[in-house]
Amino acid sequence: MSMSFVKNERQQRIYDQLNQFIPQFRKRAPLHDEEGSFPFDNIEDLKSMGYPTFTLPAEYGGKELSLYEFVLFQEQIARGDGATALSIGWHVGITMDLAEKRPWSDEMLDFLFKEISKGALINTAATEPKTGSPTRGGKPETTARKTADGWVINGHKTFTSMSVALDYIFVTATIDETEEVGQFIIPKDAKGVSIEETWDLIGMRGTASHDLILEDVEIPSHYLTQVLSAPQKKKPSGWLLHIPACYMGIALAARDYAVQFANDYSPNSLPGPIRELPTIQQAIGEIELELLNARHFMYSVAQKWDESSDRTQLGAELGAAKHVVTNTAVRVVDRAMRIVGAKSLQQSNPMQRYYRDVRAGLHNPPMDDMTIANLAANAFKELEDDQ
Repeated sequence: MSMSFVKNERQQRIYDQLNQFIPQFRKRAPLHDEEGSFPFDNIEDLKSMGYPTFTLPAEYGGKELSLYEFVLFQEQIARGDGATALSIGWHVGITMDLAEKRPWSDEMLDFLFKEISKGALINTAATEPKTGSPTRGGKPETTARKTADGWVINGHKTFTSMSVALDYIFVTATIDETEEVGQFIIPKDAKGVSIEETWDLIGMRGTASHDLILEDVEIPSHYLTQVLSAPQKKKPSGWLLHIPACYMGIALAARDYAVQFANDYSPNSLPGPIRELPTIQQAIGEIELELLNARHFMYSVAQKWDESSDRTQLGAELGAAKHVVTNTAVRVVDRAMRIVGAKSLQQSNPMQRYYRDVRAGLHNPPMDDMTIANLAANAFKELEDDQ
């Protein structure tokens, strides 16, 4: 796109660093997709420039990325490989959230931030076979039992993205005695922790979002980081914009391919390439318009988050940005495939992977129906407040 969202030298420097990896990510993506294998090579590339530490506080060697910058860089990584972007996005985003909200004790945050600065990767495992997405409010069937020495955790989690590469996993569990829900740090190498390789989706195959099995896992008392069941309004999480940023990156990759294809493909029934056809120009123009609309919305919400002194009211806009961007990305990939034609369905063509990957965004939180319901509730609340 001619429309660049890079705003300053620091962003340009990091953007250029990431950009050097994009051709390699694209080259590796077909094999990881075909095998369903995790892109360790891509993550090592990102580690080589320190990217997984970029949202750490400065005292731990981080760059304290703004949300705008995080979205910018995640979008670019996804242009190379969506699965890599979504995977590392959870780690970098959760680190950002912890650094901003400081929900744990200073000692546990200090411990974790030091581990991340040394190369540790983190993610949360909250979804379970019977509860579905935690955003729907289901109570974990994973249990935590208090002992004299700490906690014993038993349970089964699904959709554990980046499972095979993680060092620490944050697990939600129902505490036996109180029935409260706690969040616990589980070291991946703890006894009783195993990964069951169940990931068989047709999209985002490289995220290795396998099942996490916890069998009598013993952890120290202070590895209970927080109790989540206290009645309080959940604070918005700006970092979740990494989700639409990922799917926008995939849509941009599809757009790039379609434009290049239209520029180069010249069937013998035409005097020149198909780019000269009014129908193709119309299709590409409509793609450009959709991308501009969605990207400006996403980046403006990110900037509003960065500049806001009261972020408690931004939940609806964050959800709306995810809804608009993800659905736009799905439409853009579809339109781009129509330009490329039947070739887009060839196994060797990246467009069919973009098609499968981009649809996964519809099932990442927040879901479309919840976003729409939330916007409606806000509209009625505004009416009540004005009366």
